[in-house]
Amino acid sequence: MESRVKLIEALSNARGISGFEDEVVEVIREAGKEYLDFSEDTLRNLYLTLKGKESKNKLKVMIDGHSDEVGFMVQAIKNNGLMKFLPVGGWIPYNSAAQKVKVRNSQGDYISGIISSKPPHFMSEAERNKSVDFTSLFIDVGASSREEVIEKFKIEVGAPVVPDVSFEFNKINDTMIGKAFDNRLGCACVMETLKALKDSDIEADVVGTISSQEESGLRGAVVSARKVKPDVAIVFEGTPSDDSFASPDEAQAVLKKGAQIRHMDRSMITHPRFVKFARNVAKEKQIKFQDAVRSGGGTNGGSIHLSNLGVPTIVIGIPVRYIHTHYGITAIEDFNSGVQWAVEIIKGLSKDIVNEY
Repeated sequence: MESRVKLIEALSNARGISGFEDEVVEVIREAGKEYLDFSEDTLRNLYLTLKGKESKNKLKVMIDGHSDEVGFMVQAIKNNGLMKFLPVGGWIPYNSAAQKVKVRNSQGDYISGIISSKPPHFMSEAERNKSVDFTSLFIDVGASSREEVIEKFKIEVGAPVVPDVSFEFNKINDTMIGKAFDNRLGCACVMETLKALKDSDIEADVVGTISSQEESGLRGAVVSARKVKPDVAIVFEGTPSDDSFASPDEAQAVLKKGAQIRHMDRSMITHPRFVKFARNVAKEKQIKFQDAVRSGGGTNGGSIHLSNLGVPTIVIGIPVRYIHTHYGITAIEDFNSGVQWAVEIIKGLSKDIVNEY
């Protein structure tokens, strides 16, 4: 367990909003160098295959996790040194105000800042009751002028911004607190699934993809799926947990109740025969899992399942509380169940089974 926690820590602490995933790619390359071979494309999609496992033109399984995280981008620098910014990915403005961030300057250094808001002492009653929006929020690095931001801090328009959060592991109950669990958990699942399969004789060629720019429209997966041309795909996600607000009979992403399989979301109706196969595997192997039918959201499965001539695709989600905010909470046992589930699914797949789909 310790090695997996350390991997998740390194990935969670890596900084990489959509389009700026370089640091995440480097963490994966370093962590997997002993057992993985790597290649990249120009979108910074990273392709992972096991060392010494030559392709035998068997069933091709794609296992995917996206490398980017939600964040912000500097849009303009005001004369007083405050910076206007835009969200990258799905944010709620009131979750962002008064939070610490890191702004990457033109030299690649990360500068500490705060998402500022007007102090309540200066607010009118109407302002106090008004909904927060991003037009009223700014990033403050402590500068007093536009020139100071540009000349001293070396920050330019277009600078990427990430939450300033450090990973923590709680040994009391084996939970983790950190940023970017959507979807660095998925990246770690891809790596750990491949590691678990390295000594297995399976009926499949498995290709891991660490796809970029999911939070900006599932863009990287469009390219990675075209390159891999899989017969089937498993997408790993850090999925929104609902156990902190939904009733027990309706919650579908509960911490410590196992990984989640998603039957539907806004991007995909999941392949029902592949879902049935995956659920039967979990039952046979006594792996805890949860079923989810989502009215919103989307994953790289939305791009992958429509690629080539259509790809049977499932999504395995690791529940995360407070997703798309600065801090998330997740449980290592759900991560472990997701990896175990994927490993057993891949071991059980064959061309004959997939041909029946």
